[in-house]
Amino acid sequence: MSERVERWEATFAAGRDPWDFWSTPYEQEKFRACTRLLQAGPYQTALEIGCAGGAFTKHLAQRCNEILALDISKAALAQARRRLPEPQVTFARAELPQDWPAGHFDLIVFSEVLYYFTRAEITELARRAEQSLRPGGQILLVNWLGETGEPLSGREAAELFLGACCESVPGSRPQARAPYRVDLLTRTHRTS
Repeated sequence: MSERVERWEATFAAGRDPWDFWSTPYEQEKFRACTRLLQAGPYQTALEIGCAGGAFTKHLAQRCNEILALDISKAALAQARRRLPEPQVTFARAELPQDWPAGHFDLIVFSEVLYYFTRAEITELARRAEQSLRPGGQILLVNWLGETGEPLSGREAAELFLGACCESVPGSRPQARAPYRVDLLTRTHRTS
């Protein structure tokens, strides 16, 4: 088991919700605000990176016909499956970027996870996301702007990801909703 896997298994041990995603009004309002920025939907297929216990997945499920929700932690995924037994949601364990799933998606979500990756991994994630995004599809980035305790801040992680995307996936102006930032990228319909 890698050090990264051990870290996240310990974080979600014993059914913990380490950031109170399910219970705090702040988290629930953040999820609603981010969901309002998306197209009316429905999105046919969505990919959520770092779903944790499934709290944001619950909001996304209202807009998506199929969701593949990934997390590195088996404990987090077990919590998510208990809390969200929606038939259109598939939860799976993946250590990214190397376990990036096959297929194409209309929506790819990175909510408060990018700063846990290295610079090289963020560049690789952006490349893979771009390759997996259908024409007209969107990538949603949500990043905490406070202290992360990680080598990268949320702002740095977002800018690195945005810089790694090509012109085929331009981003909108970041939405500042202190203490977090939201970037929405939409793939142009032309393919090159």
